[in-house]
Parts: sequence; C-alpha cells; structure tokens
Amino acid sequence: MLVPHQELPATAAAVAADAAQPMEVVAQTEPANAAESQPPEDPQTSRFTWTIENFTRINGKKHYSEPFVVGGFKWRVLIFPKGNNVDHFSMYLDVADSVNLPYGWNRYAQFSLAVVNQIHPKYTIRKDTQHQFNARESDWGFTSFMPLSDLYDPSRGYLVNDTVVVEAEVAVRRMVDYWTYDSKKETGYVGLKNQGATCYMNSLLQTLYHIPYFRKAVYHMPTTENDMPSGSIPLALQSLFYKLQYSDNSVATKELTKSFGWDTYDSFMQHDVQELNRVLCEKLEDKMKETVVEGTIEQLFEGHHINYIECINVDYKSNRKESFYDLQLDVKGCRDVYASFDKYVEVERLEGDNKYHAEQYGLQDAKKGVLFLDFPPVLQLQLKRFEYDYMRDTMVKINDRYEFPLQLDLDRDDGKYLAPDADRSIRNLYTLHRYKFDDERVTKEDTKKALEEQYGGEEELPQINPGFNNTPFKFTKYSNAYMLVYIRESDKDKIMCNVDEKDIAEHLRIRLKKEQEEKEHKKKEKAEAHLYTIIKVARDEDLNERIGKKIYFDLVNHEKVRSFCIRKQLPFTSFKEEVAKECGIPVQFQRFWLWAKRQNHTYRPNRPLGPHEESQSDLRPIRPPEKSKEDILLFFKLYNPEKEELWLFVKATGKPSEILTKLNEMAGFAPNEEIELYEEIKFEPNVMCEHIDKKLTFRSSQLEDGDIICFQKSPVSDGETQVRYPDVPSFLEYVHNRQVVHFRSLEKPKEDDFCLELSKLHTYDDVVERVARQLGLDDPSKIRLTSHNCYSQQPKPQPIRYRGVEHLLDMLVHYNQTSDILYYEVLDIPLPELQCLKTLKVAFHHATKDEVELSNPDAELRLLEVFYHKIYKIFPPHEKIENINDQYWTLRAEEIPEEEKNLGPHDRLIHVYHFMKDPNQNQIQNFGDPFLLVIREGETAAEILERIQKKLRVPDEEFSKWKLAFISMNRPEYLQDVDVRRDVYGAWEQYLGLEHTDTTPKRSYTANQNRHTFEKPVKIYN
Repeated sequence: MLVPHQELPATAAAVAADAAQPMEVVAQTEPANAAESQPPEDPQTSRFTWTIENFTRINGKKHYSEPFVVGGFKWRVLIFPKGNNVDHFSMYLDVADSVNLPYGWNRYAQFSLAVVNQIHPKYTIRKDTQHQFNARESDWGFTSFMPLSDLYDPSRGYLVNDTVVVEAEVAVRRMVDYWTYDSKKETGYVGLKNQGATCYMNSLLQTLYHIPYFRKAVYHMPTTENDMPSGSIPLALQSLFYKLQYSDNSVATKELTKSFGWDTYDSFMQHDVQELNRVLCEKLEDKMKETVVEGTIEQLFEGHHINYIECINVDYKSNRKESFYDLQLDVKGCRDVYASFDKYVEVERLEGDNKYHAEQYGLQDAKKGVLFLDFPPVLQLQLKRFEYDYMRDTMVKINDRYEFPLQLDLDRDDGKYLAPDADRSIRNLYTLHRYKFDDERVTKEDTKKALEEQYGGEEELPQINPGFNNTPFKFTKYSNAYMLVYIRESDKDKIMCNVDEKDIAEHLRIRLKKEQEEKEHKKKEKAEAHLYTIIKVARDEDLNERIGKKIYFDLVNHEKVRSFCIRKQLPFTSFKEEVAKECGIPVQFQRFWLWAKRQNHTYRPNRPLGPHEESQSDLRPIRPPEKSKEDILLFFKLYNPEKEELWLFVKATGKPSEILTKLNEMAGFAPNEEIELYEEIKFEPNVMCEHIDKKLTFRSSQLEDGDIICFQKSPVSDGETQVRYPDVPSFLEYVHNRQVVHFRSLEKPKEDDFCLELSKLHTYDDVVERVARQLGLDDPSKIRLTSHNCYSQQPKPQPIRYRGVEHLLDMLVHYNQTSDILYYEVLDIPLPELQCLKTLKVAFHHATKDEVELSNPDAELRLLEVFYHKIYKIFPPHEKIENINDQYWTLRAEEIPEEEKNLGPHDRLIHVYHFMKDPNQNQIQNFGDPFLLVIREGETAAEILERIQKKLRVPDEEFSKWKLAFISMNRPEYLQDVDVRRDVYGAWEQYLGLEHTDTTPKRSYTANQNRHTFEKPVKIYN
C-alpha cells in the first residue's frame, strides 16, 4: 500500500484556537522524531560501463567484463553474445571472487543491467532485479534480455561499429533480520496487527493516519473519559492513531473493529477496501456533524465532475453535476494512470440505434462524456483490479502492468480533463509519497522499487545457473497497487500539518499512558518471572465453597484459591506474614500442609510442614497433633439423596473402629443408623467412586492421608419416596455429565430462547423430547436440531439428521471445542418423513413480474433447468424426482402460456436468450432470463420482435435499440424483416438472440449464480 510520507518544507502560519474554535492547523516544521526525517537508507551504489569492441568476433559462448568494486565487493558482468541456449541476448551480474570467498558468505544487491542504444538513448533497454548472492547462486540476471535479431541489427542502434555498450548499476544493501527488526527505530513508524483477514483494513488505516489533517480532525472529535473504545468509533480511532504515533510496537485493531460492531467472523472475512473506505468516511462524516471538525471529510476528499450530453445537430445540452470522494479507474486496456483518465473523459457518440432523446427535438445524434469541475486536495484513486467475467460468472483479478507516476499532473495537455467552467487558477499537480507497510512491519523503500514492484504485469525469473540449458521462466506479479492517494502540492502545507500531543484530549492521553504503563509493568513482570514462584493457599472457606448445590467433586477449586506471587529468596516467615495480611489469620494460628499430585491426576493434602521447614524464629506456632502411622487424615462428605446435596464434614484422625459412631453423631443421625461409605477417587475423564466395606479397616481399603469419603444413610426401598439418584456414585455420575444447553431458534440465531439442564449422555430421543416438552409440542419428531460452529459463531450449514448422533455430547462437540448452544426448528411434518423427501430449490418465474401470480389455481406449470442464462432442459411430467438436481443449476417453474398449448403442425417452440457482444474477447455473453417462444409459419422478424416486446413489456424507446439474431455455435446472424428459419431451432446450440445492453445491476461479490455463498457487504453498525 502506498501512503503519504511526511517530508515537508517549513511554511504556513499558526491559527490560534481553543475548544470552541476550529482546530489549529500548523505546517510541520520538524519531523515527529529523528527517524522520520531520515530518507530511506542510501545503499552503496556504483555504475559500471563496459564498452565491448569487436563484438561479433567474440568466439566463446560466454564473456566476462573486468571486475569492478561496489560496497567493498568485487563484481563483473557476464554475457552470452549468442544467447544462453535461447534466441535472446543473455546477461547476468556475477560475483567476481566467489571461488576465493570464505564458507557461508552472502551479499544482497539491487541492480539493473542495460544495453545502451547508441543512436537513440531513449530506446536503451534496461532491466532491474535484486538477489542475495551466495556460493550456490553467485550470478543472477536475465536469460532473455533482448532478442538477438534486435541486438545484431545495426539500424536499431545497439551494435554500432561492431561495438556494444553495456551498463550495470549496482546498489549493495545490508540484509534485514526481520526477527530483530525494529520498525520504529528504522523508520519512525509502527505497523498494525492483522486480525485474520484485515490486511485491506490495515492499508486503509495507515493511509488515513498518514494524512495529518485527517488525523488532527479525528483527535478533535469530541469524546469523554467515560466512553469505551469498543463502543465508540471516534475514541477507538483516536486511540489507534495515538498508538501509531507514539507507540514503539505494532498496534492491535481489535478495539476499532469492536466499535464497528464486528465479531470474529467479520475479522476473517475479506472485504473490498474501497467499500470500507466509503462506509468508514460516511460514518465519520455523520459523527463529525455539529462539532468543530464538521465538513473535514468533504474538505479533504470531495471533488466534482459534470456529466454532459451535447447534441450535434441541434442546440441542446444536458448537464448534471455530481460529487465524488474517490475515482474508480480502469486498469484493463490502460498502460498508466493518464491512459485511465483519458478513458474516463472519453467522448461517447450516441447515434444510430443509440440516439439520444432530446425532449422537444426527439432522437438526436449526440456526444456524451464526463469532465471535472474540481479535484480534491487529497485525491483517492481506486484501481479496478477486479472485473466481472460473464463466462465464468465470477470476479477475476486483472494483473496487467499498470504504471502510476510519482507526480501526477491533471492540468496536462491544456487541461483536457477539466470542464470549460472549471477554476483554472488552481494548479492540479499531485505528489505520491511512500513507505512500505506490511501489517506489523514497516520498511523504507526507494522510489524506484516502491513503484516498480506495484505496477503488476510479468517478470522474468533470473537464471540460477547461466551455464546450463534452462528455459527462462516468466511469472505474473500478483502483488500490485489497488489504491493510490495523491496530495495536491498547493495544499500540502495545510494537509501535511503538524500534529502533536496538544491536539489530543487530556483524558485520552491519560488513558493511553496508563495503558502503556500497565503494559510496561506486565512486560517487566514477564522479564522477572524466573525470580518468583506461585504459591496457592487453600483455606477452610475454600473447602466450604466447593460443596453445595452446584459443585461437588474434589476438595477445592485449585483455579480459584488465593495465589501469592513470592520471590524465591523470600524467607518463609515473611510469606506467612503476607498470608496474615491478606487472609486475616495471625501467623501463630497458621498451619500449612503440602498437597501432592497423585497418579490419577488429583490433588490431595499429603502431610503438614514440620517446624524446621517453616523456619519459625520468634513465634511459637500451634503444633499439629501427634500423628502415628495408624492415623489417617480423611475428609468426609454427607450425601442426602432427597435434596441431592453433598455437605463437607470435618477432618477426622483416629482409628477406623471409632469412625462410624463419630460420623452418625456429627451428621445428627441415631447412633445405630446404618450408613454407607464410598471413596471419591477421581472425576476426569470418568467418575470413580467405589463402595467401602465397613468390615475392613480403612488401611485395608487402601485409604491414606487426604482421601475423601462420602457417606449417606443406607438406601431403603419403601416405594413411597422416589429419588433420581439414590446413592453417591449415581449422583456424581450425573454431576459429571450435567450440561446446561442454550437453545436458540434457527430463525433468530443470535438470541437465547431457553436453557435446559441435560446430561451429556442423553440420547437423541431424550434431547428432542425435553425440547418438545419445553415448547409444549406433542410430537418430538417434529423437532429438528442444528449444531453450533464455535469458530464462526453461526449455526452449522447442515442440521442434525434424525437419530444421526447417539448422545448430546456428539451434538455439542465441534472439532476440539465443546459448545453449549443448539439451534432448533419446529417442522410441519415429522423429521424422519422429511428426510425421505428430496429438497429442491425452485425459482418461480414470470416474464415481467417479480411476484408470480397464476392465472388460475389449476394453471398448468412446467419445470426448466437453467444454467448460465440458457435453458438446458424441460422436464417431462413423468420425470422422477431422484433424477432432478439443483446443485449446479437453477430449477425454474413457470406457467405454460395458452399459445403453447395448441401448437399447429408447423409451429415451433424455440429458445430466446438475451446477449451482448464482448469487444475484447470477440464473443457473445448471455445474461438475463431466457424464455420460450412459439414461432408461427411465415412469421417475420419484425412480427416476432413485436410479440417479444409485448411479452416482456419493454418501452418503445428502449426496445428500438434491440436487435434480433439467429445464434448458431455462439455466432450471431442478424435477422432483417424476412422469414425466420423455423426448421433449425430447438437445440441449445441454436437459438434466437436478443442483443441489447444489460441494465441489471452487477453483483459485487464472487459467486456462482446458483450458490448462496457470497461476500458479506461491509457494515459498520455503531
């Protein structure tokens, strides 16, 4: 993307301003920093001229020049006078001392090679390239430099007196290490991060940022400290521009796209930069109203042109003035910008069938064209690198070579682009400045390379080994400019004004400086992370929070317990003081246990820290109770099947024989209550909860410190109380598979309709039954579900088939992610019955109406197969549905006209298609809706045209320009007022054609005419 570069003279005066007056505009007297004032790095450059005498007498296949030195390196030119196995003169740049250089050497150079025209120097042939030379590729150049026939023809001027003059211009540059490259340090600028497919947006934002007057206007848009960038386009743009101006690193654009109302899906959708430019400018123009910067967009970008039609033979002229913010210039068929402007103002003659209707004068020969009344200070040129291909029904890119000058003079040739009443006192001389922005990276480019690389066209890949028989390879340069921004020289002092911190609202400076300080703090923390360790502390409160209505497994949530970031060298006593301050527990009441990770990936308290580990010096801690080898630290939970609750009970130390009575007492049960014990072992990936034999000791049951025991009253089957989960294992299994699903109507995919708590193990039937019950539907088979795409945040394109998945979990998993959203539809018929039917997309058609109205309820219809604006098949009534396909073509239904129902013996039903001729490809292109027409015996072309006009209801003035032709094998034969050849019509290769201009609006997206996938238009919602 080519953007303006701030290099300005120190002129213009300051205008005093305050909050109530227009923004201050001061010519930039100093660059923003030293890097900005530096021109692109000047490489070490040298030109070498080699005069080759007795050229035709050179006998060897190849010939070297004398060595010459550039950048401390020795170079030489290598030529093949008779061509390197081609009928072209071959020429390369060679490292002269490559065989003597040390292992691993390399050097990078940009160079041009030329054969001088000694008669007419302007016809000198020069070619440019660049290369990193090394031991493997010590020469680089052009195998097909110029035809040998041109070189050896003395009249051409390249071979004079048997002498050829060769020039080599070499610029040695240092290689850029992009891993350590610092854009700010090298260029004074920083880049923008790509969110996925936002390169088009990044190029536009950099362009707008490098128009200082525009940037200043954005800074002066009113915002407040209470605004959030994600909800305010002005604040988000101010923040982005501020960071581009003062940050040292590349800048993210997420806040800006959020302020647009975009989601992740929009950020991965490629859009048209011109469309985004217009939509963004319209939004800013609207938000600038009634502020000090109102009218900025018009002042910068608005120009005017006049569309005129002038009659040749009568005194009548029609003018219409229009404004523009940018100009779309044709690339195809134009070699440069000037050729595009010539085409833009080209005069079209309206004559013959295309005469102009001049009110009281009727149809007249006329001239039609466009001329400019004025150009804007900032001229935005959108190059039409894409055009619609009628044959392929898609947009194709134009990679032709297209040149644009560094300085654009729109007053050339005595102001031929200007209207007679345009203001000629304004000098329309524009300049293009440049820097290379590649998303996050910014590099300096010299003018020649910046322009040449963006022209497009073809380039020959230089030969790697000139001595071998390698056919030269030419490749298309797909990187080319599609948007140019020129600034008028006479307005440059105003446009390229000084922008500094006083232009930025104080609340914005404070906000962004605070963000920068937080960023620096995090950076510092990251750099010092190796000096610290994280200690997690679980308290009694954390154990209690883990138990209750919602969460049941394990002892604590290790993600939510209090974490302390502690220096590794800090004494443990100081850490205990930090815990006392944060948790309110005095140091002498603190007792610490180590947690251990077990083989089943669970964490359990393992042992208390001893006094020597805690290293207490002056405080005497409460010592833990004495623990013998027979003692086990256990955690107990009580389960109530009726309330479906688990409650945590106290830790118990003691021998197994005492524990059952103690548990009954603590639970409030009768001393002799029968209870069941279960060991809670693990929860992921599956639940393990095993029954404990009360007759065995805890040690015999392989219980150890930190284990969890769940207990409950022994289940009793009395038939009165029904519980869903009678014991601990079944309850934990339910908790593990519990899933709250958000259901949305497929018609409103952004809004939650209702939520249901389900199990991941629920079958397809279980899920649709619960949904049907929620919706009050008697027949669950009429529910159709669709899964959620976690990446696009949209419903998946294909619904879930009836019993097509086993469990709810299968419906929610999308690749490696699990969603909690499902979409539902209520069908008119059961889903199994619907799946046995074939769905076909049929377009009902009427010759003149958008909404189809049948002549009567029992009207006879027919089904047609239409593809690329031609009718390929008329389906007979007995055609089987399974043979009909709508995947690649359009199925069209229409009422059979009365005239077709009673065909005479000599009447023919023929195809009629609309077409226009493509002058560039010398072939016809069909468009519009084809139709069938009855041709009567002896009917003439004039009569047929009259019936067609009546059928299509085309106005006389427009229809007078239509032509009727017989088309065979894609070649038109125009018909006059003669009999129509009825005997040959019928096959799709032969038909009647109506030639006229396609007036239907062209689609701006790339898609097959029958597809439903297309590029979303650019929308900014806020």
